Amino acid sequence: MFANLANLLRYRSLISSLVARELKARYRGSVFGFLWSFINPLLLLLIYTFVFTTVIPNEEPRTRPYALFMFSGILPWTWFATSLSDAAGSLLAGGNLIKKVLFPAEVLPIVSVLANMVHFFFGLTILAVFLIFYRHYPSLSDLAWFPVAVAVEFVFATALALLLSALTVHFRDIRDILANVLTLWFFATPIIYPWFQPNVQRFHALFNVNPFTHLAVAYQEILFFGQIGHWRWLLVVGAGSILLFLACYWLFDRLRDSFAEAV
Repeated sequence: MFANLANLLRYRSLISSLVARELKARYRGSVFGFLWSFINPLLLLLIYTFVFTTVIPNEEPRTRPYALFMFSGILPWTWFATSLSDAAGSLLAGGNLIKKVLFPAEVLPIVSVLANMVHFFFGLTILAVFLIFYRHYPSLSDLAWFPVAVAVEFVFATALALLLSALTVHFRDIRDILANVLTLWFFATPIIYPWFQPNVQRFHALFNVNPFTHLAVAYQEILFFGQIGHWRWLLVVGAGSILLFLACYWLFDRLRDSFAEAV
């Protein structure tokens, strides 16, 4: 297992090429092309701003402007959820590649996570513009934790992407189950509501079990509140994600030989 894991460094060029191909394929034939990577989050942020300032005004002063608060959590969630959805079917979609003897199958779910990470960074530029417009300036000390949050999410998402992609080859229903699980997971995470709400604090033990609670809160603290108090939990999730990654990669490696026959 560790030999195959170490070999991933040799496939850097292959991974880069597949990520570029994935990004180009997503907007192939569209008029605006890569501009949609900026247009989509911009439209989403404008909709949130209209809804939560005009239709349903936010009553919590600590989360104003509410659209920016929510966007700080939704951007990383979108990266995470879309990565898992894409990765679940990545081995099935890349069946012609997997059947090649020397092709490393684990590259495909990793490419799904990396391609969606690129879109996450595109969305961050829109968030940054609006943070400047509303004079919400994160401190440099807090921004220093941003690469840590990204690294933790990347390892966590990659671990689950490897697990789901391997299992989906044999259990096709996982893709449909995953869509419902992600919907439930989203509402069970303090993204559209603040973690300091009394109703959330009442069940804080349950929320603490959810790894993405700590990721979402860390992003909100870094990007919106400008004061990260969740760094210990972030490091705990990071350590757990590394262990999860090793376990998921072990399972992926054990099932590797069955992929070519099952796809």
